[in-house]
Amino acid sequence: MASIAERDEISSASEGRDGGAKSLRKMAAVLDSFSRARPTMTIAEMSDATGLPKATVHRIVTSLREVGLLDQDGRRQGYRLGLKLFYYGSSVLANLDTATRAHPHIAKLQQLTGEVIHFHMFDGSQMVCVEHEEMVASSRTIVQAAPTYCTSVGKAFLAFQDQELVRRIVAEGLHAYTANTIVNADDLAAELAKVRAQGFAIDDEEIELGLRCVGAPVRDSSGRVFAAVSVSGPAERMPDGRITGLAPAVIQTANDIIAALAE
Repeated sequence: MASIAERDEISSASEGRDGGAKSLRKMAAVLDSFSRARPTMTIAEMSDATGLPKATVHRIVTSLREVGLLDQDGRRQGYRLGLKLFYYGSSVLANLDTATRAHPHIAKLQQLTGEVIHFHMFDGSQMVCVEHEEMVASSRTIVQAAPTYCTSVGKAFLAFQDQELVRRIVAEGLHAYTANTIVNADDLAAELAKVRAQGFAIDDEEIELGLRCVGAPVRDSSGRVFAAVSVSGPAERMPDGRITGLAPAVIQTANDIIAALAE
């Protein structure tokens, strides 16, 4: 039987673990309160968003600043996510086995089409490019991001997500990049229904004039769509007929990637 001192030591260790977990959850809540719609926030705004007392938020923010997870915006005494988070995200994406397994199929699609191929994964807010292939050179990158609502990779992903995520994307704002960008929630819902029905998505000069793309969803072992692959090209080389003709190849590439990830 444990002595009183041993029991006290065990109890103290348990309380320490619980306290540490609670602190981490509070820190995560503060970081989660930031979004594209709220890239910069004050202590008061973070307190309102998380439900935590201002004094608690202030202590957390001070700690997060010290380790580079938050930066201060002196213009309005607010805070924004720090570059250290970008570094962590870059490290994760750069080492993903997913991109390595997807690469041969992306390269094959590039050879078949002669156009630019992108493989994007969802980072919680937008689609981030983890593999890029074109005729001149190929590279893996984590800096190119794509909105979910007006790109082929984004719509191919978003069409198969729950409505809560779709509502969050809409609430963050549907910015008009071109005259073709979908900026209405009902129009977006109709577009996503079309993507689900046909199995692929089209970016019809919605993110950039003169650029058209066709993308297909990529699923993990549980059947959850977490990424998308696309073919992009100048609008003059991507008329409707060619888009329709490329769609089966893009879908096949997505299926090949899914099979490779299951090996």
